Amino acid sequence: MRVAVSGYYGFGNTGDEAIALAITRELRAQGATPLLLSQTPEETVRTYGCESAPRMNPAGLLGALARSQVVFSGGGGLLQDRTSARTLTYYLGVIRAARLLGKRVVVFNQSVGPLSEPGGKRVAAALRGVRVIVRDRGSLDTLRALGVEGELGGDPALLLAPTPGVTPDPDRVIVAPRGDVTDAAERLKTVTALLREGGRRVTALSFMPEHDDAAARGLGADEVLSTRDPQVALDAIAGSGFVVGVRLHAVILAAAAGVPFAGVAYDPKVRGFCDDAGAPSHLTALDAEAVCRQALTRTAPDWDAVAQMRARARRSFTRALER
Repeated sequence: MRVAVSGYYGFGNTGDEAIALAITRELRAQGATPLLLSQTPEETVRTYGCESAPRMNPAGLLGALARSQVVFSGGGGLLQDRTSARTLTYYLGVIRAARLLGKRVVVFNQSVGPLSEPGGKRVAAALRGVRVIVRDRGSLDTLRALGVEGELGGDPALLLAPTPGVTPDPDRVIVAPRGDVTDAAERLKTVTALLREGGRRVTALSFMPEHDDAAARGLGADEVLSTRDPQVALDAIAGSGFVVGVRLHAVILAAAAGVPFAGVAYDPKVRGFCDDAGAPSHLTALDAEAVCRQALTRTAPDWDAVAQMRARARRSFTRALER
């Protein structure tokens, strides 16, 4: 069985590449053949050893859908129109094209929203009769408000594991900013300074180099790690004692590695994940001293809740592939 996967792949975003890595591994474990729709399909083939097709080339895209039996829309936060109405149009267009070709479509471990009223109507119409699996309870609420039934799964990146032998260093803190969340920048700089005064070594982790490097360098951390490789990011996180993440997948990979974390909720998906995991989250106008206290004391999430999220993520592959 070939499964085409539509997402934000091939753009050098470590979080989305973590999703791609987990999905390709798990589909293979289920005996399926993954085919990723990618902005850079040749690189995707080299990175994951799977089939790939150009996401923006109509002939390549339709050919990939046509030779697949199942189409996953996701993971990630694809069905939203906060960033651009064109983004929503693209992902709904892939869903519609797959359905016109008679393919079984699954919205797979996405966050849904934020959506404008017109966007919500478009999503509700496109998802009628489609199996929908979301990664957080807030997205279930969004779907219910649209009259769409969904199931609760989990982010596929929760299934990734650090390289054997990596051990946590309680005196090291990872701070993962996001370059376009400028209203948190000065406060995160204060968090970094307070942590260093408290005897912690701070690593600024850039998840999307061309977008986040300047923000990471501006924190005043002991070091900056810039990577597009999800395994490198995961291992860095696994070697720390606490993570402060604006980037959603900084906190998701922390959960996967068993490292305590706090999220900075620039978007509802960050708060949704932290709420489901029983972990602290903060507005972008965060209290730097409160965040610093959580990092110094290594405030833990609800690890039982994290284990349940991981189990749901694993089961979601079976559910998505069954007829």
